[in-house]
Parts: sequence; C-alpha cells; structure tokens
Amino acid sequence: MTAPSTAPAPPSRGGRWIRHWDPEDETFWKETGEKVARRNLFFSVLSEHIGFSVWTLWSVLVLFMGPEYGLTPADKFLLTSMVTLVGAVVRVPYTFAVAVFGGRNWTIVSAGLLLVPTVAAFAVMEPGTSFATFLLVGLLAGVGGGNFASSMTNINAFFPLRKKGWALGLNAGGGNIGVPVIQLTALAIIGAGGGPRVLLGIYIPLVVVAAVLAALFMDNLENVRNDTGAAREAAKDAHTWIMSFLYIGTFGSFIGYSFAFGQVLTNQFDRTPLQAAYVTFIGPLLGSLVRPLGGRLADRYGGARISLYTYVAMGVATAVLTAASIQKSLALFTCAFVVLFVLTGLGNGSTFKMVPGIFQAKARAKGLTGEEAASYGRRLSGASMGLIGAVGALGGVGINLAFRQSFLSYGSGTGAFVAFLAFYAVCFAVTWAVYLRRPLGASRAAAAASAEKPQLSYAEV
Repeated sequence: MTAPSTAPAPPSRGGRWIRHWDPEDETFWKETGEKVARRNLFFSVLSEHIGFSVWTLWSVLVLFMGPEYGLTPADKFLLTSMVTLVGAVVRVPYTFAVAVFGGRNWTIVSAGLLLVPTVAAFAVMEPGTSFATFLLVGLLAGVGGGNFASSMTNINAFFPLRKKGWALGLNAGGGNIGVPVIQLTALAIIGAGGGPRVLLGIYIPLVVVAAVLAALFMDNLENVRNDTGAAREAAKDAHTWIMSFLYIGTFGSFIGYSFAFGQVLTNQFDRTPLQAAYVTFIGPLLGSLVRPLGGRLADRYGGARISLYTYVAMGVATAVLTAASIQKSLALFTCAFVVLFVLTGLGNGSTFKMVPGIFQAKARAKGLTGEEAASYGRRLSGASMGLIGAVGALGGVGINLAFRQSFLSYGSGTGAFVAFLAFYAVCFAVTWAVYLRRPLGASRAAAAASAEKPQLSYAEV
C-alpha cells in the first residue's frame, strides 16, 4: 500500500500537501492514515474552539454592559441576533475555501482573521459608544462562526465513513466548548472586578497561537478539490435542505440558547451579570461535551434514530421550561435549560453524522461500491455541510429574535418557548417521515425478494 506523501505538489500550489489519501482502505488507515488524521483533527479543534469563543464573544460582553451603556434588552437581543446571522452566512464560503486553499492553509487564514473582531471590540468597548458602532463591531465577530464549516469540511475528508460520527462529533464538540470556556473566563474576570477589555486581552494572543500551530502541524489534502459540480448537485438535493432544517433544531438551538441564556436570566429573573454568569456556562459546557457521544451513538444505532429520540426529549424539556417560565421557578427553569442544552449536543452529533451516511446510502443505491462509493459520499457530503451548517446556524438568529419579540410582547420568554416546542414537534415528524418511516405495503417478503438489488434506505444513517 502506498504511504501518503507530504512532498509538495507542483510549485503553483506550494505548502504542505498530501497527494495520496484513502482512509477507507483499512491497511492504509492503520499504517499511516489514522495518525495523520488525528493530528489534523486536534489542531483543527483548537482553531475552531477559538473561533467559537470569538463568535459568541458578544453573548458575554452584553453582560458587562450595564445601564451606563444605554442599551435596552431588545438592543442586546438584536445585537446577538446579528452576530449569529453573520456567523451563519459566512459558513457557505468558508466551506468551499478548504478546497480552494487547502485545509491547513485556510485554517491559518481563518484563525488569523479572528484578530479583526477581537481588536476592534477592544478599541470600542466603553460607555458612550453608540449602539450602531457596537452593532458594526459585533458583526465582525461573525467570522468566528465560519471556522466551524471549514473545519468540518476538512475533517470529513480525513476520516473513513465508519469513524465520521465520532470524528465530526469530537471536532464540533471541541469547537462548541469554546462557548462555555469564554463564559467561564468572563465569570472569573467579573468576579475579580475586571472589565471586558481584560477578556479581550486574553483572547488576542490565543488567536495568534492557533494560527501558528495550524501552520506548523496541519496538512492539506490534494484530493480535495473545489468541485462546483458537487456544490450544485448538493444544493439541488432535497436531503441537503431537509438536514438543514433538522440542524436548525439541534445546532440552531445550541447556539441560540448560548447567546440568550444569560440575557433571559438577567431580564426575566432579575439575576445580576455575576449571578447569571455562574450558571450560563454549564449548559453549553455539557452540550459540547456530549456532542461526540451523540456522534458515537449515531455510529452504532443510526443517526436518524438518535435524532428522533432527541427531538422527543427536547420537546419534553421545552414543555418543562414553559411551565417554569410561567411559574417563575428559577431552579426548575435553570435545570430544564441545562438539560435542553445537553440534548442539543446529542442531536448535533447525530444529525451531522447523518449527512455522510445519507450520501453513502445514495451511492450504494446507484450501484457504486468501494472507493467509488466512498468518493461519491465524501464529495457530496463535504459540499452539503457548509449549506447545512449555515442554515442550521440561522436557527440561532431565530431564537434570539423570538426571545426579543417575546420580551417586547409579554415581558418574558414564555411565548418563545411555546414556539420552540412546536418547532421540535415538526422536527420529530420530518425525521420520522423522511428517514425512518417504512413505505406502505412494505414487507419482509418484498424486501427479501429485492435483496439482490441495491435499495435506498436511510434507517441506518
């Protein structure tokens, strides 16, 4: 078996390029592939982690912004909504940047770009700055949301299908954990009497470290090409948009609640910023840690099944949240919110595992086998991930806007929770109808009779 070579490609490409990469070949994987893939995964997680922290920076900064800043609760929800929106939109070009520049090269660039929002926030973070200025600088932080899409596309190409649930879950979970880490850091700074510029001063050098380590230890894959045909094909495939919708329910919930949790506690339950900070990190932390578990469970039992059960549990948790919101029970509200965060993490892992499984199933139904089937699956799943990640992140925008309207209309988040409960019910119905429902009239005899012909089934994805 030919070992991968890190010798540079033709001089026009430059950089560290691996020309041969076949992770589905078990001999190649055991001898050389796994070690290289794990190394790239580790440093990809580091860069994505810092990206998530910068993206969710303003969910923390708004807690520092007391009455002297002159912002209303509606202003703060609008600010965090717009940051989330930019992070969702930039995921699309970030996905295809991996194929244009290479995974390693783009990780260096995307990590370096995080200096722009952190330095800009450091410059303007003081009372007297206009809301328009805060909004403009906040929009810059959206670039941190793009790191997820490029990182997932890159890591998807490194790992074999049988390992994708675990690898993508670990990659995303390590990135997601940037949310509670920055919240914990903010808690320590607030507790010590420090200000927002102290927090920013900590992250500016970390951005530089992430970029340098990516340059030193990551690789580009030569067989990942900018395939506009794959992009068009993925955009035309109904499953790309179905999975985008389902990802709104999991990741959209995770990122939306991460931005909103602290504000709900301060506005609805009259918690001080320090009191809110003591609990806001718990949900995102646990939700991030269980994401790889969601991927591993999906590897074993099928992503569609795990996703289905997760939506049921999310609906139950949201119903409890609604009751706690009406009863103004802080303890029950906090516990239910943390449970909901955990469930979003499980669902994040299972839904993203479904993506390569769906396109692999379509490849088998076309009669493709071996490397040809694996190549088809990698090609379309990689192209679709940016779109799915972008649309899913838009769920965070919807959640913050829903909270904003609920507080304007009712003075609490109760109206928003009722809307979320209905949405999770729809996610459950779609998952069952598209990926798990047996066709009418299906029988074991009919299945046995057609066993020799490749069948299109998504129950195991």
